Amino acid sequence: METIQFEGVKTGLRQSKEGYNLTLAVHPDDLPDDLMRDFVGSRYMVVMVRIGDDEQPLNREHEFPGDNAVKMAGMVCRDPEFWAFIADTQGDEVSSETESAQWLCVFLDIESRKELKTNSEARELFIKLKKGFDKWKAN
Repeated sequence: METIQFEGVKTGLRQSKEGYNLTLAVHPDDLPDDLMRDFVGSRYMVVMVRIGDDEQPLNREHEFPGDNAVKMAGMVCRDPEFWAFIADTQGDEVSSETESAQWLCVFLDIESRKELKTNSEARELFIKLKKGFDKWKAN
């Protein structure tokens, strides 16, 4: 199986009854002949990687660290293994997502997990805690 590779720039996205229509602008020199010859309606398996100005793939987790931390905090607070980790390492009993979220806010000295988006000090502490949790889970 031969793959078709080219660079494209997202120029549009709209929704129709069939789904989302993604529009890419492709430089004429980059447009593969095989793609041009395929009929409208041809199906493709698509793999895309966003690239930066240095032509290297972008890591989305590093692009929006605050958003990622808020999402990760929500996920760990729902995880019963995280509750066990808190009990095992901190000595605090947690038995629900609500209790876990409350414990995390006290531990990080924040009012809400949403603060992880803008509070870099709390975010760094959360990342350390998450790494400890991942290590604990691996054992």
